[in-house]
Amino acid sequence: MNLSEWLVFILIMLIIHGLSTWKLYLKAGRKPIESFIPIYNLLILMKIINRPRWWVILLFIPIINLIMIPVIWVETIRSFGKNSRFDTVMVLLTFGFYITYLNYSGEKLTYIENRDLTSPTKASDTISSLLFAVIVATLVHTYIIQPFTIPSSSLEKTLLTGDFLFVSKINFGARTPMTTVALPMVHDSIPLLGTKSYLFNDDVTKKETSLLNKLQLPYFRFPSIEKIERNEIVVFNQPADTLRNMDNFHPDRNYYKPIDKKTNLVKRCVGIPGDSFEIRDGDIYINGELSKMPESAKPQFNFFVNTKGQAINQEILVNFYGAKEGMKYPSGDFALTSNGEYFLTLTDKEAAAIARNPIVKSVKKYLSPKGKDEGVFPHIASLGWNVDNFGPIYIPKKGATIKLDIKTLPFYKRIIQEYEKNSLEVKNQQIIINGKVSTSYTFKQDYYWMMGDNRQNSLDARFWGYVPFDHVIGKPVFIWFSWDKDAKGIKKVRWNRIFSVVNGNSEPKSYLIHFIILLVCYIVGKRIITRKA
Repeated sequence: MNLSEWLVFILIMLIIHGLSTWKLYLKAGRKPIESFIPIYNLLILMKIINRPRWWVILLFIPIINLIMIPVIWVETIRSFGKNSRFDTVMVLLTFGFYITYLNYSGEKLTYIENRDLTSPTKASDTISSLLFAVIVATLVHTYIIQPFTIPSSSLEKTLLTGDFLFVSKINFGARTPMTTVALPMVHDSIPLLGTKSYLFNDDVTKKETSLLNKLQLPYFRFPSIEKIERNEIVVFNQPADTLRNMDNFHPDRNYYKPIDKKTNLVKRCVGIPGDSFEIRDGDIYINGELSKMPESAKPQFNFFVNTKGQAINQEILVNFYGAKEGMKYPSGDFALTSNGEYFLTLTDKEAAAIARNPIVKSVKKYLSPKGKDEGVFPHIASLGWNVDNFGPIYIPKKGATIKLDIKTLPFYKRIIQEYEKNSLEVKNQQIIINGKVSTSYTFKQDYYWMMGDNRQNSLDARFWGYVPFDHVIGKPVFIWFSWDKDAKGIKKVRWNRIFSVVNGNSEPKSYLIHFIILLVCYIVGKRIITRKA
């Protein structure tokens, strides 16, 4: 729904609240008209149920309000002596309309002004504590910091598969949830069940007509404390995600998903709004100049390592030369081709190191030749673009105006239609936007170019194009744990990565030992103070 539709919806809910509670307000010694006054009625209700006024704020925070509203229902009926399990079940099953019933049929209801707020049983106390914990955790998860797991190797050697991150929402501005009815602290599916965790009709033909889709909130983002800088690592929603399951690239149909429920990805922002972006033989050029990566970045490419059929010890390949990916036998060991070569994914520095091995005859970087089409964005075969030779391409900036014609339209068609919600059609070689012939277009938001450091093994912007700012989630700031599923025993834990900082310009450094020392000092200090007391 747009803003005006939401205002109408809130007005309807306000009227329903007033009609459902005005007699209860009267029994509580208040004026019935107070039940109809926006915001003020909720403040008075908090006073009636003897709860703090700041609870009203929680009622307007998406997702958290789904937890708070049932709590308010239960607290309301209990303030009028309805404490039985039957009453609690009824108010929940009727979505609060049991209160309406009590309002008109409960002449004998008595308002309990100084109701005992202490939980009558241990079970009730536990449930109250759990609800409070869920509310706090949801608030932190949604608006401040979110845990995130690296699922793929697209940033390998910078961020590893199995790294557990904390992603800050406040750096780029916390985004309010657009999907209003969803389970807290889960993304697009319910763990174990695999079913959707939110209410939304994902049939693209019904995206504008389904009543479920009317529950969506307009996009809103709180002020940021910094802007996305070139070569920063960013977490965002995959803009072209139409897959129910990202592990299944051949679904029965495409699924239309709300922005905040599209698949979470983490990539490096190699191009920012206003940049001219190009890739020449695997190297990134920004505005015509070679892009300088931070020291922490580890761009990788595929290499043919020719040993004339001589094998290199697997432990040396992995631990000394840093080989993580490449052609392998079913056993998991790196394989030699029929030409006696290894096909390995390495950084340039690692490739230079392995080239010095006496049994290595040559090392050649595999690059797609210029002019060879590989079906990359904007999917125009005549351009002859591929993952290693791409562009130049302009990255749109908010407020910038570009010339629009039949040739440039494929670059910006998705932006105009999908991301910025305009109608678009082409008639007689003319571009018609919102019913008017257009020869130019002005962008409504910033766009970014996101790529993986594992350059030839990453599904990124080269395949699906620009990332709108409204798809940006946050900034990875901290690795709190790291797990290598392919290692054995205690080596499964990557101790040198625990408590290390992300997005720095230098090599990551673990602060685990510092944390342990501080923890020991705290425990010892607390015991000393306790004994003296």
